[in-house]
Amino acid sequence: METTDKLPTKIEVRGGRVHNLKNIDVDIPLHKFVAISGLSGSGKSSLAMGILYEEGSRRYLEALSTYTRRRIKLGAQADVTSVKHIPSALALRQRPAIPSERATVGTMSETFNVIRLIFSRLGSPVCPNGHRLKPSLAIASAMSKAGNAMGKITCPVCGATFMAFSAEDFAFNSTGACERCQGTGSVREIDESKLIGDPNLSLADGAVASWHLPGRNFMPSVAQQAGVRIHVPYKDLTTKEKEFVLNGPKKKYRMDFRSGTGRVFHDFNALYENAHEAVLESAKTSKSERAQKRISEFFHYSTCPVCHGTRLKPELMHQLAGGLNIAQVSNLTLGELTGWKKRVQATLPTDMKVMADSLFKEFDDNLRPLLELGLDYLTLSRNGNSLSTGELQRIQLARTLRTQTTGVLYILDEPSIGLHPDNVSGLLNVFRELVNQGNSLVVVDHNIDIIKAADWIIEIGPGSGEQGGQILNQGTPAEIAQDPTSKIGPYLNGTAKLLARPITAESAPDQIKFRVAGYYNLKNVSGQLPVNRLTAITGFSGAGKTSLILDSLVPAIKAQAKGLGVPKQVKQLTTPLSEVVSVDAAPIGKTMRSTVATYTSIMDNLRKLFAAQPLAKKKHYTTSYFSYNNKQGACPTCGGSGVVTLDIQFLPDMQQTCPTCHGNRYNQAVQAVKWHGYSIVDLLKLDVVAALPIFKDVPKIERELKLLQEVGLAYLHLGESTPSLSGGEAQRLKLVKHLNHNQQKTLFVFDEPTIGLHPLDVKTLLGVMQQLLDRGATIVTITHDLNLVINADYLLDLGPRGGSNGGQIVAHGRPLDLVKKPISLTTRYLAEYWKRFN
Repeated sequence: METTDKLPTKIEVRGGRVHNLKNIDVDIPLHKFVAISGLSGSGKSSLAMGILYEEGSRRYLEALSTYTRRRIKLGAQADVTSVKHIPSALALRQRPAIPSERATVGTMSETFNVIRLIFSRLGSPVCPNGHRLKPSLAIASAMSKAGNAMGKITCPVCGATFMAFSAEDFAFNSTGACERCQGTGSVREIDESKLIGDPNLSLADGAVASWHLPGRNFMPSVAQQAGVRIHVPYKDLTTKEKEFVLNGPKKKYRMDFRSGTGRVFHDFNALYENAHEAVLESAKTSKSERAQKRISEFFHYSTCPVCHGTRLKPELMHQLAGGLNIAQVSNLTLGELTGWKKRVQATLPTDMKVMADSLFKEFDDNLRPLLELGLDYLTLSRNGNSLSTGELQRIQLARTLRTQTTGVLYILDEPSIGLHPDNVSGLLNVFRELVNQGNSLVVVDHNIDIIKAADWIIEIGPGSGEQGGQILNQGTPAEIAQDPTSKIGPYLNGTAKLLARPITAESAPDQIKFRVAGYYNLKNVSGQLPVNRLTAITGFSGAGKTSLILDSLVPAIKAQAKGLGVPKQVKQLTTPLSEVVSVDAAPIGKTMRSTVATYTSIMDNLRKLFAAQPLAKKKHYTTSYFSYNNKQGACPTCGGSGVVTLDIQFLPDMQQTCPTCHGNRYNQAVQAVKWHGYSIVDLLKLDVVAALPIFKDVPKIERELKLLQEVGLAYLHLGESTPSLSGGEAQRLKLVKHLNHNQQKTLFVFDEPTIGLHPLDVKTLLGVMQQLLDRGATIVTITHDLNLVINADYLLDLGPRGGSNGGQIVAHGRPLDLVKKPISLTTRYLAEYWKRFN
């Protein structure tokens, strides 16, 4: 007992300086559920990911051998004086990597691995003569043998000896893959409708779209040499001529050829490529991502004609377990798998009970956390790359829970993304189980119910950016709720004011009317959305929100505005709107070269300003000299990035501030040019607040700065790297360019816009949305955030649950009316939330 008493009870962080953290000292309790709260950009992720995860994972990896470390990418050492008593750390990030086309819910959750074992050990195979064998211990034993004897069984009816399928044979990423599609379930084919861009044009005028691909612009001349008329509309060509254009033989024609520069080549042997070959050959030879993206527009994916989308060899479908083949089981939802398990158990003889219990224990251990996290509506066959961020995170979390580790520090960034309020209790059960297994848990989240359920809260603030980075408060939820300096306290104690914008009771000036049918779980959905209003689209995960808005209405409005056909599932659409702007929280830019100044027009105007200065004119410096992305202006050592990467053998690459420009990106000659005593470097170091008075006489720059201030980003520095911005900051920055124009014909679509946003940030976002509405815009937002929902003018709730139990409109109307008489799951939670604050 004496030894136990001396064990550390907290992680001690001293002198944390990552990003905007102000040399903080903080203790994080071990073996507890700790929530970190604070405004967007206050420094929450800097503490959780930048210090706790980086140090926890790095120290664990450093304990491995040099040989192993060289093969694992180590994180950089965090900018912190000391971190004591930190366990090895695992993180679930806000934006998980998007899985490949080969990943499914079954493979990602590893449930499909167990199902493959069940089919090979407990299934009923079919002999070569068509006799079905009942499940038996003999079959299961044969599957456990080694070498050539593995899987060899004899039919009791006809005596035929054959090889039964192993678990590996049922893997579509291995030997079980369909030979036509290689286990993807779909095949890529040329979309015939895309080959001819405009049949009203002649070949000479560009009727064949695939001949616009690089290196094919002379094909009309080759076709003319072959006897095809190229100066009449394509639609008027003979059947024979059209056949030659589409499928003519690859053949060389001797001809005079004039290049794009006007040079004439006599007796040139030109190789003819028909419209199909132009696409296929371009796909083989093009290397650039941009070219491949253009080529991909000529293809579409269709279901594999051999395996019909199952991904597996057709012969595997003969083996059954519980009366179903493996493809049929894969198409069950996670919630339906328990019923299938019972049917399998009912078919087994008593001597197989011990083996079956062992397999089904593994099966239940896989399934239970997935169901607790509200993923019961997903099918095992669902493509991993079609899942939402929240669904991906929860599958990761379920897999983590199943490993039953102890002594690990788990760091979760926004685990409530995409989570319906009804699933929060299941998520909290998972959190408790992780802690009960002897782990420590740190969660960065803004969901009030999650924060309230924590053992300990650390609040970072008071503001964002330079105004943040300090430990504002820490304590139990009850203590934080009563602390008058707390930003989250009013939401914990029910004194916060939820309404943040004027909600009108007036009828909308117009409506978007729609009917969508025959698309996933949307069987026949008719409804309307008010124009020039804020509409919240809500519902259980998998209820059909994305299918209705992002997959149907958004492309339909865009297509209708261009005079093109709408998606086939959209049976009816009447709308006065002609433009759609989708706003998400994805990072802006991929490298640190993208900054607030370059994303807005501020950088372009700064470059013009400095190029007009006397010294710049004297030295013949054009605007290109004032870009750190051009060699004329960039620091010669770092090339304008501001940092240099050091390759240290046996250790991770190390980034350090450039020793020549000291992180300023520009060379000394460019920095010598001054405007009002400032170099361009001096100005990029300013935040928006400090820059405003300096640019009061430069209208183009002042206007952009005021817009940044209006969207709540006044604390950002002009030279701040955009990929490092939080999701909420990135979202508001994207909106800046839309705040200067009339938006009467524009629909703004937000998908989960409150990811990473504190309830006070949600109020700021609502203020920006109101500015768009004041300019005539129509806004539709897909959301689970009750703070946002209650501030909407109109609510359209899909349900009643997810998957096959969703796809219906279960409630619609003004949220403030619906809370008085809730009729759906979402509106019941909304009513309860509203009561807490009223």
